[in-house]
Amino acid sequence: QVQLVESGGGLVQPGGSLRLSCAASGRTFSSSVMGWFRQAPGKEREFVAAITQSGANRYYADSVKGRFTISRDNTKNTVYLQMNNLKYEDTALYYCARRYGGNYYSTTSYDYWGRGTQVTVSS
Repeated sequence: QVQLVESGGGLVQPGGSLRLSCAASGRTFSSSVMGWFRQAPGKEREFVAAITQSGANRYYADSVKGRFTISRDNTKNTVYLQMNNLKYEDTALYYCARRYGGNYYSTTSYDYWGRGTQVTVSS
């Protein structure tokens, strides 16, 4: 019943910025915590950021604190990830997901996933 579509990925130089978007379908968007995860080749999918229903509370992985900002617009059923001061290690396929419950940081807490958008940081 929920579909998520990421966009906004691309190639960027170190220190550059990108803004990812995740468009959600369905009526449950505003009542759901949303998250961003990423997966690099040879690595496990890891938590990046999450945002509560109203957007009042936000959570970040230590690796992106101070550089990334998660936000949402419930009138547009869209969640965003503003990524600043990008580093080589940020290169990954980025996924948005809807949480159904449990630990904000765990992939197992999310039940719907987009197919990802690629972010490549290269000089």
